[in-house]
Amino acid sequence: MASSFSRFSQTLLLLVVFWGITSSSNAQLSTDYYSKSCPNLFSTVKFTVHSAIMNEARMGASLLRLFFHDCFVNGCDGSLLLDDTSSFTGEKNAVPNRNSARGFDVIDDIKSAVENVCPGVVSCADILAIAARDSVKILGGPNWDVKLGRRDARSASQAAANNGIPAPTSNLNRLISRFNALGLSTRDLVALSGAHTIGQARCTSFRARIYNESNIDLSFAKTKQSNCPRSSGSGDNNLSPLDIQTPTYFDNKYFNNLIGKRGLLHSDQELFNGGSTDSNVRAYSNNPSSFSSDFVTAMIKMGDISPLTGSKGEIRKNCRGVN
Repeated sequence: MASSFSRFSQTLLLLVVFWGITSSSNAQLSTDYYSKSCPNLFSTVKFTVHSAIMNEARMGASLLRLFFHDCFVNGCDGSLLLDDTSSFTGEKNAVPNRNSARGFDVIDDIKSAVENVCPGVVSCADILAIAARDSVKILGGPNWDVKLGRRDARSASQAAANNGIPAPTSNLNRLISRFNALGLSTRDLVALSGAHTIGQARCTSFRARIYNESNIDLSFAKTKQSNCPRSSGSGDNNLSPLDIQTPTYFDNKYFNNLIGKRGLLHSDQELFNGGSTDSNVRAYSNNPSSFSSDFVTAMIKMGDISPLTGSKGEIRKNCRGVN
């Protein structure tokens, strides 16, 4: 009897230990993750983000985009920030990011400032998440509590970045499919696309649309053609705002543009082109608070994509390289 009880006790102890190990390795993100280990984290990040945006308003969109491009490639793990090494080719020179993704120096500045107040505690992946939220808020958009506790990847994949980030030439089915594969709904797709209420795009990203497509406002197309020549190789890096009305203010004007056939990218206008997302675009155009609410929900969901937690990954000292 005593022997049976002893075996039961040992089994119970093993189960408790196993549960503790698995629960720690599958730790959940939380909004108060650094409340004790780095209480000044949010003010430290916000100060640097605010300074960067005051210096260049476009930087807010650039920082927000970094978070998108990180999360869409093997999850929100800071892999986008890694420079190439002898053991892997990173994501910075993947087609969606080459000569396009920017703001890495600002992330470096944030990391340096955070390391000064709490060294070795906060991941680069979490810094991306906070910087994205702060950028939206500073440019007039909604605020939300950011879930934290991500750890940093020790590797990156250029191939995954080439395949994982939807191209500006994507059709609606491709967009829906890619977002759905990451656990994001069609509503999330439209709401997150509203991030194009800020930022700019290069001529190479919209040249085909302004010269070849018919579902575009003619005066809008002609205006864009004046700064984006038809021939490839000429003016490729010339910039144009994604939202012609309020390009440095986070609002719902992007959706008004789509209804007026003034979406800059092919993938933008696909959201309002007689398809299943037309109703979402109309709803956000008419109700800015609905857009803000759904955008926040979608950003939180996107931030939950495959984070490294527990003992997985690491806390990088320098966001550009593994420890």
